[in-house]
Amino acid sequence: MTRLALAAVALLGLSACGESAGDKAPAAPPKPVPTAAEKAALLTALPAPYNQADLDNGRRVFARCRSCHTITEGGPDMTGPNLYGVFGRQAGTHGKYNYSPAVKAAGFTWDAEKLDHWLENPRTFLKGTKMSFAGIPDATDRRDVIAWLKVETGYTPPAAAPAAAPAQP
Repeated sequence: MTRLALAAVALLGLSACGESAGDKAPAAPPKPVPTAAEKAALLTALPAPYNQADLDNGRRVFARCRSCHTITEGGPDMTGPNLYGVFGRQAGTHGKYNYSPAVKAAGFTWDAEKLDHWLENPRTFLKGTKMSFAGIPDATDRRDVIAWLKVETGYTPPAAAPAAAPAQP
């Protein structure tokens, strides 16, 4: 085959995919991984009791969750949804994950308190969930894994309210 014929076949193949070589937008550069110092600063910015958490223990506790959940930005859903950005997200609304009707209709936003109750025993927290995980009975383990998730999943603490200006005489 001539070069012209090979080029034509290549273009035809690309057009069959619905995009040409020039249509693809460059991938966004990955966010830099936070340093240990940045993670420590985020931990101290969390409200009590999460600011006292043991992040290493939280990582170890999350090992129970890794078979069903990923935590990286843009990571895949598995048996459970990807948890990146979970805090502040409406329950049952992540991407294309197929939630149970109970979670879709839950009507709450994920925060540390909701996640704590969920992790204690998902089936009693929300009747009808398809999550079969038995739960994390130890309160310290739940505190640590919630703090670890906040540090690892893109959580941004609310900005501190600006100080009031002094009264003018």
